[in-house]
Amino acid sequence: MFKNIFLIIFIVAVIIGVCAAVHNIRVAQRNKKELAAFSKNVVYSANLVKTLIVYYSFTGNTESIAKQISALTKGDLYRINTQEEFKSSPGFYAKVKKQISDKNYPPLKGEMPDISGYDTVFVGGPVWWYTMATPLFTYLEQTDFKGKKVVPFSTQGSNEGNFLEDFKVNAKNAQFAKYEKFNNVGKDYDKAVNNKIIAWLNAL
Repeated sequence: MFKNIFLIIFIVAVIIGVCAAVHNIRVAQRNKKELAAFSKNVVYSANLVKTLIVYYSFTGNTESIAKQISALTKGDLYRINTQEEFKSSPGFYAKVKKQISDKNYPPLKGEMPDISGYDTVFVGGPVWWYTMATPLFTYLEQTDFKGKKVVPFSTQGSNEGNFLEDFKVNAKNAQFAKYEKFNNVGKDYDKAVNNKIIAWLNAL
C-alpha cells in the first residue's frame, strides 16, 4: 500500500515538474521574441516634466524599472514601505491570498508623497495572485489623483493578470496614460528592457 502511495506521489511530482519546465520554456521563448524588437538603441525624446515615480518592490525588479524611469525623466522616486515587511517564506503566498480575498491590505510606513506639485505620476509594483501587490491597494486607497496623469506599470513572472483592470478601479480620479508590463528577465536583457522603457516613455 505504501509503495502505491509513494508511486502516486512520485508520478504527480514528475508531472508537476514537467509542466513547470514546459511553462518556463514557453515564457523564455516569449520574452526572447518580445525583447528582440528592442535590440536596437532607442533615443529618448519624451518631454515629461514634474514627474514622480511611486513604486512597491519585493524582489527588486520593480525598483529597477522605477529607477530607470527616474533616470530618464529626472523624476523623483518614492518607495512604498509596509509597517510589517513582507518576507519570502512558505506562508507568504497564503498570507497575500488572504489579504486579497478579505480586502484587508497592509498598513504602510511613513508619510505618503505629496503629489500636488507633479504633472505625471508613475505607479508600479509586482503582480501577486494575478492582481496588484497588496501594498499598492493600500497606497491607492489613500491617494486622490485628481488633475494628474497616472502611468501604471507592473512587473511579473509571465502574466500580468488583472493588474491594470484592478488598478483603474482603485485609482481615484486618475487620468490614465499608457500602461506597460515588464516580465522579470535576466541581465542579458538589460539593454532591451531599457530600450523598451524609452519607447514606452516616448509614446506617452
